[in-house]
Amino acid sequence: MSNKLIVASVQMDCVLYDNKANLTRAEELIADAAGRGARLIVVPELFNTGYRVEDRDKALAEPIPGETVLWMQRMAGKYDAYLVGAIIEAGEDGKLYDTAVAVGPEGCLGKHRKMHLWGDEDKRFAKGEDIGVIELPFAKIGLLICYEIGFPEMARVQVHKGADILIYTSAFGRARYYVWDTASRSRALENSAFVIASNRCGEDKDTFFGGLSRIVAPDTTILAGCGADGEGVACAKIDLDETARMRATVPYLRDMNKKLYINAF
Repeated sequence: MSNKLIVASVQMDCVLYDNKANLTRAEELIADAAGRGARLIVVPELFNTGYRVEDRDKALAEPIPGETVLWMQRMAGKYDAYLVGAIIEAGEDGKLYDTAVAVGPEGCLGKHRKMHLWGDEDKRFAKGEDIGVIELPFAKIGLLICYEIGFPEMARVQVHKGADILIYTSAFGRARYYVWDTASRSRALENSAFVIASNRCGEDKDTFFGGLSRIVAPDTTILAGCGADGEGVACAKIDLDETARMRATVPYLRDMNKKLYINAF
């Protein structure tokens, strides 16, 4: 059985508050990725609403599954792919969450509620509490969101739970592009895992996004990427057997002192 597959990182701008326009544009980019053979496609954080919608978070929030997740399921079936993106979730507890979801033709396969909130996000969203992995037909993935790219322990926990691909759906700011650039490669190297990092471009109000969406190999090679400006799709063929080979070459996971993580694994 081949462990090779094509994956895609979508870089897009968004129209604030306009779900219909954003889903229309997202489909165009998803279709582009699928046309190149991508089986796993990642879109940015809050891709359906735009990021700076704090004045209308509650009105734009959706249950999971809801309108956008059901749309993702239809897209997954239409394009024979698995999709990941983050939306504002209306939780069953009455709270709002910034939540990444993985969706296939068969429905929503899992979600991750953002645990580490940037800036004023703690005024908008409740914090998630769980770190898990999601099993797709061809790989186990770890879902993470934007700012969480700077919290290496989260990725390490997911890898120890079996993840070979770490996914970051993001609206990462341009002012700190150097963090995104370094952290996306660092998370790949220290975990001998592939990283698919999808980021916003453009601007919302006075927030400017940094782009640089990319697919990173376990040895930190950027297999495909977008620039800082403009929409696009980065596609690359990955070989999941590379994770085992890299873990033998640079054996961080083998040699770590697991006592440090006794409550996490």
